[in-house]
Amino acid sequence: MYVPTRIFFTKGVGTHKDRLASFELALRKAGIEKCNLVYVSSIFPPKCKQISKTEGLKSLMPGGITFCVMARNETNEPNRLVSSAIGLALPSDRGEYGYLSEHHAFGETQEKTGEYAEDLAATMLATTLGIEFDVNAAWSEREQTYKASGRIIKTQHTCQSAEGDKNGLWTTTIAVAVFL
Repeated sequence: MYVPTRIFFTKGVGTHKDRLASFELALRKAGIEKCNLVYVSSIFPPKCKQISKTEGLKSLMPGGITFCVMARNETNEPNRLVSSAIGLALPSDRGEYGYLSEHHAFGETQEKTGEYAEDLAATMLATTLGIEFDVNAAWSEREQTYKASGRIIKTQHTCQSAEGDKNGLWTTTIAVAVFL
């Protein structure tokens, strides 16, 4: 059984008259266009080490099977705001697994989409760890509750947003967690 030992985060945006080509250009901006991507669910493996995008891209091989969690959104509506984000929540015990979440939205700012993805990952981890919290509280309040528990050590997000091309070309945003 393969369990990844490293992970990096990347993002990109692409614009083109063809939908698929727009996605390809977003992959190029993210630096992962040469990979055969396999989408997986949202578990951050125990003892997995987060590395820089630069270091991670050096480990990729053209045509290689590459596991990832990806958020993707696209539009061909002029000026329509699209965004894609990956959230991360890590437990304080590196021997336990964490969570990744993907979120994509229309009409949300990059900050709002990113915080939502981060909140979603943290909430999934908190429920797994049995941390009690008020589901109706604002993210900033719940974030403090999670971290004060001592059981969640880190949360973060990676987000890409863009406005739809003014001439109606396809605009694609991606945010990706790449496993190695």
